Amino acid sequence: MSGRSSESPPTLLAAVAEVAELAARVAMGWYRGSVQVEIKGDGSPVTVADRTAELRAREWIESRFPEDGIEGEEFGVTRPEARRRWILDPIDGTKAFVRGVPLWGTLVACCEGEEVLAGAACYPAVNETVAAAPGEGCWWNGARARVSSVSDLAAATALITDDQFLGNPERFAQWHALAARAGVVRTWGDCYGYLLVATGRAEIMVDDVMNPWDAAALQPIITEAGGAFTAWNGVATAFGGSVIASNAVLATTVRSFLHEGTREP
Repeated sequence: MSGRSSESPPTLLAAVAEVAELAARVAMGWYRGSVQVEIKGDGSPVTVADRTAELRAREWIESRFPEDGIEGEEFGVTRPEARRRWILDPIDGTKAFVRGVPLWGTLVACCEGEEVLAGAACYPAVNETVAAAPGEGCWWNGARARVSSVSDLAAATALITDDQFLGNPERFAQWHALAARAGVVRTWGDCYGYLLVATGRAEIMVDDVMNPWDAAALQPIITEAGGAFTAWNGVATAFGGSVIASNAVLATTVRSFLHEGTREP
């Protein structure tokens, strides 16, 4: 951050972007290289790239915000009693990462309770960073990001990480009713799909299972870009265990298909 005194902490918007880009560069050191994949207890993969990137992010936060807590996917919670905490996902999309697919990113959020104060997502393999904070806008590689104005579901692009719904089979029919009406349906998933919605290149992104480190950074990114971001039940939160993100004009239609127990009239 040029021009900033070493004694002056960055704004939270600048800080989340800086640490996300730092950790993403660390992860890129292993991208399309030979990395051993381990399987965690929840069945998800992890590599040395995930762990090293998170450790570097933690070092950065500790040196600048030593009183804050940290919650990371790979190393758990530090200072759980802290008023403010940073939530880290060093590689969102590890399955893509280990296969050399560029649709992965590093996610960083700063929160007080369940209020997200700032969030950033860095996608180093495609040279894109997006960051946002409430009231400060959403910024994509330094320019203002906006969701699309597509209002016709038949012209919309709908994205999902995984359409098997193994954990929530009752949602399978809801998603497929929506997908059948959308103009384009793709599984450009994980955090990459939210980048596309925030920057107007897709209209809908759905995940039926989301951890805090998957979702927290993405909430202000979508909402500050002018979109809608809720859990599956329609509650506006990053901590509801699922996410429906969309542009604003399609929000009611999308949620009429996907809210439990409802359908579009």
